[in-house]
This record gives sequence, C-alpha cells and structure tokens, in this order.
Amino acid sequence: MQDMSNRARGQWGEARAAAYLRSVGFVVVDRNWRPPERELRGDLDLVVRRHDLIVFCEVKARRNARFGGGAVAVDRAKQQRVRRLAASWLRQHELAHLDVRLDVIAIDGVRLTHYPAAF
Repeated sequence: MQDMSNRARGQWGEARAAAYLRSVGFVVVDRNWRPPERELRGDLDLVVRRHDLIVFCEVKARRNARFGGGAVAVDRAKQQRVRRLAASWLRQHELAHLDVRLDVIAIDGVRLTHYPAAF
C-alpha cells in the first residue's frame, strides 16, 4: 500500500468504504457527487441510503495513523463544506424529508474505522 499515490489511495479507500457500507445494509446512491452551484466547491465522497436514512460519508484514507490518522483530517472547515454539499444534494434530489446523518470513515493503513454521526 505504501507506493500508492494520494489519488489512488483515495479511490481505493472510497471503494473499500462503499463495500463496507453495503455489507451493513446500505445502498450506494451517489459517489463523488459535485454540486451544480458554481460557488460550492468540493464533492461528496459517498451518499448511501438505508430505508428512510440518507448518510453523507466523508472518507479519509491515510498510509498510517501517524499524526492522528484520517479522522482528524475532517476539520471544522471540511465539516462545513460537507454540510453545504449535503444540503445541495438533498435539494437537487428532493429528499429533504428523509433522516440525514453525516459520517466519517477513516482508513489508516488497512484498518477501517466508521464514525457514525461524526459531526
């Protein structure tokens, strides 16, 4: 795993996170979604659904847990960005009536840790 580029590691991490979420009963609804509004930057890594629950999941894959690992990379600014992107996604898909949760999946090395309702 050490020789992966950051981009390849991110793609690998998102695929692994999606497989994990499917294994616990979620359906992947969207991946790497970008908003139509030009003023909103960034993307939503994973949008998954189980019954009446939509989960917006930020995935951080790091080579190792040094310096706090992937979870600490989801700082206050990143949380705000994900909230704004999630609101845009909900508006576009007209699903604002569903329950919403914001999760983080950190993959440090090969260890996956899921933080439900992380922020």
